[in-house]
Amino acid sequence: MRIDRRYRHSGEHPRKGLRVDEGLAQIDAADTLGITVLDTADSYSGGISEQVVGLWSIEHPDSEMLISTKVGNLVSPQQRRVTLTAEHITRQFAISEERLGRVDLYLSHGPDDETPIEETLETFAGLLESGRIRGFGACNVSASQLESALIAADRHGLPRYEWVQNEYNLLNRDDESDVWRLVAEHCLGYTPYSPLAGGTLSGRYQQGVAPDPGSRLVVAPGSLRPLDEPTWRGLDLLTAAARRRGVGTAALALAWVASAPLVTAPLVAPRNAGQFTDVSDALDLALDPDERAEIAAFFDRTS
Repeated sequence: MRIDRRYRHSGEHPRKGLRVDEGLAQIDAADTLGITVLDTADSYSGGISEQVVGLWSIEHPDSEMLISTKVGNLVSPQQRRVTLTAEHITRQFAISEERLGRVDLYLSHGPDDETPIEETLETFAGLLESGRIRGFGACNVSASQLESALIAADRHGLPRYEWVQNEYNLLNRDDESDVWRLVAEHCLGYTPYSPLAGGTLSGRYQQGVAPDPGSRLVVAPGSLRPLDEPTWRGLDLLTAAARRRGVGTAALALAWVASAPLVTAPLVAPRNAGQFTDVSDALDLALDPDERAEIAAFFDRTS
């Protein structure tokens, strides 16, 4: 395990995100809450994210926490695109395995249209058959890309993608129209990321009020959907609905995602202990189909 230990108790942040000691504390909180999967990637914080997860695993040898990581995203200045060649996957898996100690679920971080899908699947299959991973899947895939991968696996007698990790939330419901059909038809796991739309659905932003200087709306505004009038209207309705249920706006938005019939579990990324309250509250909310439809209508842009 190679990790810059000076970050562990220092006030410095490794590149961006939490300090190492903060990250370890958040994993402790997740474990206490009953979360059973840690999601990371070889590209997060220049590899420090994987190192922190690996360090936590070493310090908790009896934990049954599963570890999921990703491959393909940019990890060097020379890499210009998502890359899922056999060479890249093999090299990066060795690095991730060393950092993490083990990998349970291995995901392609995005599609690579320049590499034959058969080459990617064969490489994942080799890791699966050798026992170095327990399953693999794909992130950020369209229905056509996912279907092509499933057809190729069947045609060549290869293991298929068994998991999908795409963005899904009240502001991005694209997967409902096509990806979900494949998830249901092939009994795939589905773990959507960004259930709060990058924090937009957390209730932290108010119309006419300057956002916190450290918020994503200020730091990386291009990563969020524009906060236009229909979105502000939907956020007001969502907040009011959350108050009626005695929970925070983020909790209700998260519960809406978690209660979707094909969602295995949404990914959550609390940055402090207080945000785990929303996660806990969301777990206690059971929304029926009528409630989900009512809440979804808050963001109907045709009204």
